[in-house]
Formats: sequence, structure tokens, C-alpha cells
Amino acid sequence: MTEGFLPVCRQDMEERGWNQVDFVYVSGDAYVDHPSFGTAIITRVLDAHGYRVGIISQPDWKKDESIMEFGEPRLAFLVSAGNMDSMVNHYSVSKKRRQTDAFTPGGIMGKRPDYAVCVYGNLIRRVYKKIPVILGGIEASLRRLAHYDYWSDKLKRSVLLDSGADMISYGMGERSVIEIAEALESGIDMKDITFVAGTVFRTRSLDGVYDAVLLPSYEELKEDKLNYAKSFYIQYCNTDSFSGKCLAEPYGEHLYVVQNPPQRPLSGEEMDDVYGYPYMRTCHPSYLEAGGVPAAGEVRFSLISGRGCFGGCSFCALTFHQGRIVQARSHESLLAEAERMTEEKDFKGYIHDVGGPTANFRRPSCDMQYKRGVCRNKQCLFPKPCENLNADHRDYVALLRKLRKLPGVKKVFIRSGIRFDYVMADSDDTFLKELCEHHVSGQLKVAPEHVSDKVLRRMGKPENKVYQQFAKKYREMNRTLGKEQYLVPYLMSSHPGSSLKEAIELAEYVRDLGYMPEQVQDFYPTPSTLSTCMYYTGVDPRDMSPVYVPKSPHEKAMQRALIQYRDPKNYALVFEALKKGGRMDLVGYEKRCLIRPRKDLKFENDGASGEKNQKRKKTKKTIRNIHKGKRQGG
Repeated sequence: MTEGFLPVCRQDMEERGWNQVDFVYVSGDAYVDHPSFGTAIITRVLDAHGYRVGIISQPDWKKDESIMEFGEPRLAFLVSAGNMDSMVNHYSVSKKRRQTDAFTPGGIMGKRPDYAVCVYGNLIRRVYKKIPVILGGIEASLRRLAHYDYWSDKLKRSVLLDSGADMISYGMGERSVIEIAEALESGIDMKDITFVAGTVFRTRSLDGVYDAVLLPSYEELKEDKLNYAKSFYIQYCNTDSFSGKCLAEPYGEHLYVVQNPPQRPLSGEEMDDVYGYPYMRTCHPSYLEAGGVPAAGEVRFSLISGRGCFGGCSFCALTFHQGRIVQARSHESLLAEAERMTEEKDFKGYIHDVGGPTANFRRPSCDMQYKRGVCRNKQCLFPKPCENLNADHRDYVALLRKLRKLPGVKKVFIRSGIRFDYVMADSDDTFLKELCEHHVSGQLKVAPEHVSDKVLRRMGKPENKVYQQFAKKYREMNRTLGKEQYLVPYLMSSHPGSSLKEAIELAEYVRDLGYMPEQVQDFYPTPSTLSTCMYYTGVDPRDMSPVYVPKSPHEKAMQRALIQYRDPKNYALVFEALKKGGRMDLVGYEKRCLIRPRKDLKFENDGASGEKNQKRKKTKKTIRNIHKGKRQGG
């Protein structure tokens, strides 16, 4: 097992006495040897199994020689766009180019191409005609079959076809990559490696594919969006490793993209192994002159306690990537990593996070998942907690207590998301008490996302009353502890199902909170989420019911502005939204009003409600009748 950084150039390779590497890993991110980065995990797993790996980070895709640093690898090229989809990395939801890239030295933008896995795959294939090319990472994982691409506003083919690659390793690929490596090592031809769970391959015939579910063809998907909604829901119901079927998507008459069932979740022991490798826990020293890699600093003193999420939010892609079965590391593994962290010279005594996709998930939602996996057509927390849900924070509480006692540790924060409905489902308030007492620094960030139950149903989130109950309980707990701490709710605008009516309802909630949120997430249609499917098709794939979708940039801007109605820059948009929504009763001088009238904008009470507005209308009518009578000589 290699100590120190893995080779990043030919000189590194030769200093180790190697004349060739087994794998070249090409990444859209700078090289950060920390277990929060997929590049670090996959390369360390291969290294631990005796394979020689070289890393090419952010190659210049316009130059063939940029991927020739190590020459041709003995077994394969591995390709990832990095920790983020390259398009999300590059563009805001309004499709404007971002100014910085946290995964690049110095935060410089432009060091990776758009649609990176396709560009890198074709670059490699242009130079090395026959070497196997295997895609992995979040971008390839969520684009493994036909998918809606928000940035081009088109339905795109599987990236396997557009990249020139031979295979996709989707999801968390530790097991898959070793099975692929061992198959290649044994001399099996790449085209015959069709048996590895958690992979996608292409084939001319389904004769050798066992028990495959045939999805609508790509041509049928383009022809009718409802076909895409049906296809997507089949995929959504087959993301579990216990019950998931093999899926085949036809392209023309003689080509299929086949998705094998997902890999089984890692055991606790396997998780400990993966996170126990000798990571350097920082970026490669060659980046220090440029100021380092911003994303590395954000996670350097954080602990990943688990993976997977049974929360089931419609706008989240975790179901497709990590799955719904929660896998957790042991206390011993986490404590050992924390102790190493305290020995680092820059450690100031603060562990910034102990969590994962959802911090307070440390076990599967019910014991049946250990044997049968997750339910196909039923969620654990939505619309209400399942009767089999085991809401239990005892293990997490015990872990946090141990971390707090470590020498050199002053404070342990929890900055990953807290699932508040899971907290409410736990009859024991110990976790909430210790959360408020030890792990919050003035503010706790939670994600109710919206207040309209109509929108929350589309989001896969609990009813608003659950959040209100949690907020009350949180306030009472802090009062009992003698602490002045606040809730900061994350809110989302323009999600499918949200019309101006629901957006105004959310604005009224913000008004009643008494402050303006600094950050508002406008819904971002990223590949392979239920919400993105709704955005593209106009139906909810779960029941095929029609869904209102705010698509125009102007309406999205109005919905966003409503949440931040106090910002003077948003006045015109808020005024227009209230007028279109028939809520001009919220323009005025009363305490309940969102904005005041302004001379440069015409004030009309179209659709306004309330006794005062009715009186105004009657008065105007009376005046009109008086004048009418005078004109007629009355």
C-alpha cells in the first residue's frame, strides 16, 4: 500500500521503479487525497489491491499529449468528471457561467470541459484506439441511461455511447472497480465483462442478458415525453441491490445499453477499510503555489460517518447514486481518523462535521432492509414515517460523545443536513438535547424547503406541520438549556408544483419569520432526479398526474424574488408577481403587506381580497354612477 501521494507524472512513476501503470485515472478535479473525493477513494482501493495507478488531473482536452503522461496503461483508463457534474460545476441555474471552481487550484474556472466524461472519453479513444475506457463518478453515474439535459434542453443518449467508452461503473464503485480489474487481469476481453453488478455496458444482442426489463427505446423516449416518465420510474424502482432488475435500453434495431443491478452496500468492516487507507487528507503539493484547492479546505477537518439516504427527496439524486440503504463506519474507525486529525498542525480543535448525505442517519431505516433491501413502491419517511421505521439516534449520540472527549477537541459541529422529521419520529429527545447543547453554533440549518403541502408532496418532503412542530420543539429545548440559538430554514423556489400562488404563500411565511433568507435555492433540474423528470415531462412519474412547472426564466425570477421581497432590487419583480397572482392586498402600508406602493408602478387591486378592498371597489362604483348620472342630466 502506497504511502504518500500516488503518481501524478511520469517522473513519479519512474521513481517507483515502474515502467508502466496498470490504470490511468483521468479526473476533472485537481488531485485531493482525501476520502471526501471519489478520485482518492477509487485510486486507493486499487492501490491497496496491488494495482499500479497513475493520476492525470484536469488534462488539457485540446491536446492529445495531455493524456499521454504515463503512456498506455496495462489494463484500462478510468475517467471521471470529478466530484460534481461538470455542467453544475460550470453553470448556475440561470445558465450563467460561474466565476470560480472550488475543485481547481486557486479556484480558477475553465480547467475542465463541459460534459467532461464525454470529452475525456473521446480524447482517450482518439489517441488509444483499443485500450478499455471505463467511466465513473457522479456525472457518468447519473447519465448512464437516456436523460434530460437541462443545459441543452434536450433528451440525451447514455454517455456510454457519446463518450466512446466501454463501460460505466455507477454508484459507489469500490467493489465494481476491483471486479473489473480482476476480470481484465485474468485476460477476459472487455466486451465480455458483462456480469459485474453496478456497471453499464453496450451490446448488439440481449441473448446473453439474463432476465432484463426492456425499457422504451431512445426513439420512443424522444417521440413522447410520457414514455420517458414511465421509463424513468422503472429505473427509480430498480435502484436497490436486493430487488433491482437488469434494465435494457434499445438504440435502433441492434444496439442496447444494459444496466446491471446495483452493487450491494458495503459492510461496516468494508467501510472501515475504505476510509482507513493512508490518505494524505489534503491536496497535492504542486497546487500550493496557486493557493491550494478550495474544496479541500472545506472538508479537511470533517468526518464522513456514513453513506446512503432513505430520505427520498424528489430533487436529490442520491437514490440513483448511493442508494437508500444507509451504511456506516464503526466508532473505532471514526475515532482513529479524528485522532490523526488532531495531530495535524493546522487543527484548531474544531471538527467541522460528522455526517454524510444526512447526518443523523447511522443505520438502515428498518431491520428488514438487511435481508430484503428497501421497499420498491414505498418511502421510509414520506408522506408519513413508515410503521416499520426504527427512529433511533443512540448510536450517533454515543459516537458524538466519544468524539467530544478526545484530547485536543474543543467542539464537534454537525453541518451535514439534519432530517428533522426523523428527529420528530424518535420518542427519545436525547439527540435533540445534545444537538442544541453541544453541536450547534448559534444557528441550526435545516431544509423544510417549502410551506405549501401541495409543493411538499411533489418534493417528497413531510407536511409543513411537521417542520412547525420541530421548530417549536427546538425553541423549547434551547429555552430549557438557557441558549439563544436559531433555526435557519433552507427554502426552494420554482420547484415543479409551485405556481405563483404557492410562491406567495412561501413569501408570507418568510414575512412571518421576520427576516430575509440570504440564500435561496432556485430549483435546478439535474440529471436523474424525480423532480427533473417532472420538469421535463410535466407529470409526476409516480402516478402520472399532471404537474404545473414554472419554466420561464421570468417566472422563476419572480418566485425567487418573492422569498427575498425585502431586497429593494426585487421590488419590480415582487410587485408584478403579486399583481399576476391576484394578491395586491399585500401591497400597502399594513404590517402584513410585503411591499409598499410606489409611484412609478401602477397600483391596482386586481384580485385583491379583504373587507377594505371590497369597500374601495364599492366607493369607486358609487363615484362612477354619480358622474354617469351628471353626464346624463340626472
